[in-house]
Amino acid sequence: MVIESFVSPVEAEKQPWKLLFLGLLYALVGVFLAQMVFAEQASLVMVFFTTMACIPLMHSTMRLEEKKDTLLISEWRILNEHRKAIVFFLFLFFGLCLGYTLLYVLLPESFSSNIFAIQSKTIYSINSRISGSFEPNARFFFEILFNNFKVMIFCILFSFIYGSGSIFIIVWNATVISTAIGNLIRSSLVSQGIHQAVSYGFMRYFTHGIPEVTAYLVAGLAGGIISVAVIRNDIATEKFEGVMLDAAELIALSVAILIVAAYIETYITPVLF
Repeated sequence: MVIESFVSPVEAEKQPWKLLFLGLLYALVGVFLAQMVFAEQASLVMVFFTTMACIPLMHSTMRLEEKKDTLLISEWRILNEHRKAIVFFLFLFFGLCLGYTLLYVLLPESFSSNIFAIQSKTIYSINSRISGSFEPNARFFFEILFNNFKVMIFCILFSFIYGSGSIFIIVWNATVISTAIGNLIRSSLVSQGIHQAVSYGFMRYFTHGIPEVTAYLVAGLAGGIISVAVIRNDIATEKFEGVMLDAAELIALSVAILIVAAYIETYITPVLF
């Protein structure tokens, strides 16, 4: 109960930028411990260690957000309060990506190839499904959208079943995106220089990655709120109707954001990068 207790949800809402450094710390500690204890399986174990550090904050946030549902009447005020939680979790995600990317780029290739082995295989598997030249069209749009919807559903289910389960998916996505960014930075260093390579790497994947992760966080928040309400036996009270209404609105918002993210990834990102 040390690094996971640095920031409370209330403090995080007031100073969300702190979560950037917390995410960076979680990533570095997770990789260090995974490499020390389970070197051969470090690429997956680091995800679990980082997730373990994030769970207390995620669980406390779910309880706080569910409480807001029962105390606030205005739907606009409730959504505005949820926005604060989404913002500081985005900062946490940025911090995780920064930490993992730094390690991927700065560590010797022999170390990074082992630490990010599963992530690299995942990226290769995704890229292999898109053979030849990529031409933006409706087929790719719906394929991307369908895959993102599956992740969103897992976020809802994981949060409902495990309370804070969606944070595992968020951390996993952070490791995969960071591996892709790190690989792009390494390959661009010679031709573009350090500043351009770093900017290009992050912008290439964050352009559509930010709305995607935002949608997953919103969906995870919806599932977590329902989970907390069930645990607190609010299901037998009138408050549960408001909780379910709020969760439905969050899921609808998540769907809308994913549609925008899929459009950006299909038609805008390839043009810009």
